[in-house]
Amino acid sequence: MRSIAYAVAILAAAGIMYYVAMSPDAPAPDAPVAQEDIADVTTASLTMNVPEMHCPFACYPSIKKNLEERADVVSVELAPQKEEGVIDNPQVIVTYKSGFEPESAIAQLDKAGFSGSTVVSE
Repeated sequence: MRSIAYAVAILAAAGIMYYVAMSPDAPAPDAPVAQEDIADVTTASLTMNVPEMHCPFACYPSIKKNLEERADVVSVELAPQKEEGVIDNPQVIVTYKSGFEPESAIAQLDKAGFSGSTVVSE
């Protein structure tokens, strides 16, 4: 009786594997990777000084949201601060994709009310 249960389990597993392998959503095992997929993976980061960023509760979230709306920005993080809950180092670390133009990001921050922003390091 046990051998019949094992045989049924093996056949069920083989059927599931066949179905998954033959489904239209399954990628071909030797399918080439599109060149634009590789380009999107390449990222770099830079540090921006935002002198008008005074608080971590309104200013930083506004800057983060503003910059992350850009298609060429992957993420925005607050630079390390000496004291939690206080902005004593008004810098953000921007991780971006190729094609990112810092001048355009600075202009975008300026338009949002954070004038005087500069790139500190790349």
